Amino acid sequence: MSILVKKDIAVLVQGITGKEGSFHAQKMLSCGTRIVAGVTPGKGGDWVLDEKIPVFDTVKAAIETTGAEASVIFVPPDHAADAIFEAIDAQLRFVICVTEGIPLQDMMRVKRYLGTSETQLIGPNSPGLLSPGKIKLGIIPADIAKPGNIGVISRSGTLTYEIVNAVSKAGGGISSCIGIGGDPILGTGYVELLELFEEDPETEKILLIGEIGGRFEEDAVRFISQHVTKPAYAYIVGKSAPEGRRMGHAGAIIEKRAGSAAYKIEMIKNAGIRLASSIEEIPALLLKS
Repeated sequence: MSILVKKDIAVLVQGITGKEGSFHAQKMLSCGTRIVAGVTPGKGGDWVLDEKIPVFDTVKAAIETTGAEASVIFVPPDHAADAIFEAIDAQLRFVICVTEGIPLQDMMRVKRYLGTSETQLIGPNSPGLLSPGKIKLGIIPADIAKPGNIGVISRSGTLTYEIVNAVSKAGGGISSCIGIGGDPILGTGYVELLELFEEDPETEKILLIGEIGGRFEEDAVRFISQHVTKPAYAYIVGKSAPEGRRMGHAGAIIEKRAGSAAYKIEMIKNAGIRLASSIEEIPALLLKS
């Protein structure tokens, strides 16, 4: 099965009538994802995607009618936090927020509120989850991966696509690929997902794709050292990034040595985790052992 969610979970899309929401909802449907509803305030009663998917004004109404258990959010940054709050209040179990650029103060409020709920948020600024042949939630291209035994967790989006595509072309397969998001404040970090991959019978190896900035990778390395029994691999982006400068997105800012690529790489090596020094090395590293 896919990590985090089961293959046939009922999914709703918040922002389904927008350009991005509509486009990616269709892509998810094409992969077999069971989208049962869309939510756009003021558009309740409409039908979208060739009249297949009903639209509701609220998440609560969508859940009451369709039984949806998960949501993918494609809502503009200035309204995205409210969309997350609405999903939490409706007691959705899983929420993936693709939206990037949500104000930090909004995410601070969201993070505090998550602590009072059972909702698990992936993101924001997350490409989502892809389990090839099973389910796609978000924007990860389905054609870059084939089913296999390698679990992938990343903070990057397009870089992850490149790496997964390279692994697939080299003959490797993916159990699940998930992006935790590139913003400084996230709902779910590496550790929670590493625990799921460790328990997943279909995952035999784990690849962690990290970046400069923050302490997410440091937490992951400590968890791997203490709790992960499966072979773990890593690749860190941003070796040449200057201190204090934003690189790529808001989460990739080095403020102290602890957030630098050199420090993260040092920790990974000391923990005995197999480290790739370039993207080109990754497929061979994963597949030779």
